[in-house]
Amino acid sequence: MPERIENETTREDAKNGRSVDRADAEYPVGLREVPDAPETLHVRGRLRDDDALAVAIVGARRATFYGLDVAERLAADLAARGVTVVSGLARGIDAAAHRGALRVGGRTIAVLGSGADVIYPPEHRTLAAEIAEHGALISQFAPGTPPLPQNFPARNRVIAALSLAVVVVEAAERSGSLITARVAAELGREVLAVPGRITTPESRGANRLIQDGAGVAMGWEDVIAVLPERWKRRVAPAARGPAADDGRPAAAHPLLALLGEEPVDIDLVIERSGLGAGPVSAALLELELAGRVRQIEGKRFVRVGRG
Repeated sequence: MPERIENETTREDAKNGRSVDRADAEYPVGLREVPDAPETLHVRGRLRDDDALAVAIVGARRATFYGLDVAERLAADLAARGVTVVSGLARGIDAAAHRGALRVGGRTIAVLGSGADVIYPPEHRTLAAEIAEHGALISQFAPGTPPLPQNFPARNRVIAALSLAVVVVEAAERSGSLITARVAAELGREVLAVPGRITTPESRGANRLIQDGAGVAMGWEDVIAVLPERWKRRVAPAARGPAADDGRPAAAHPLLALLGEEPVDIDLVIERSGLGAGPVSAALLELELAGRVRQIEGKRFVRVGRG
């Protein structure tokens, strides 16, 4: 009976939210240590003590396929080992990080630059609901607050404060992700970046961080390696196999052979497959839900992982 009541309470909190004051036990420890931390957080979902073992993954909104793939894999690998993944629910890298954590049944927290009841961008409402069900949406802004530009630097500070380390996957030379990285360094958090192509504008900010002394993140091991020893000891063995390949359907689906790392327009998939538009759309949706393909702008698709 108590477990049933707790589950019902969690679902209600995920839908309606509640306020958590700085004096409350549920208020995150890492954030409480920051002198100018918000006095009140508005929370949808549930904050837990083990969310103190957290890593932020942030990056470009207009991310490349490489960046999206890396962010999702890295988040899945960390979440599978008991690390809570923190990000900002933005398009691109943030959303990929949240999805990676959720895909392996892990914890993820989204920090909003609007009220916790105002989901931005609006196309992430379904993702936000899933995060609230299996983690938490939090905001320092009152319910109903729109996503005003001046809110996001404060939101980035909360992302950094909640995390033991911040990993920048892709970022332009002037971006909010670099603000998050700078704040993290000021707060004594570890800062890492994923190296990218020097010819890609989306990688210039991350590459510059590395040039300026940030750690290099080639995989989850590099992130765990920079954590303090007491936190390293709390990292669990992976509950599943390699996050990039688990839980996905057999590689024999014929449409997978038509897709690669470069985006392919759905009309071209239909033409090459010899199937009708209906069967192709249904199959691509099934593969997308299984994590084998990803849809990007313009009804184009790319293949995810191997097989």
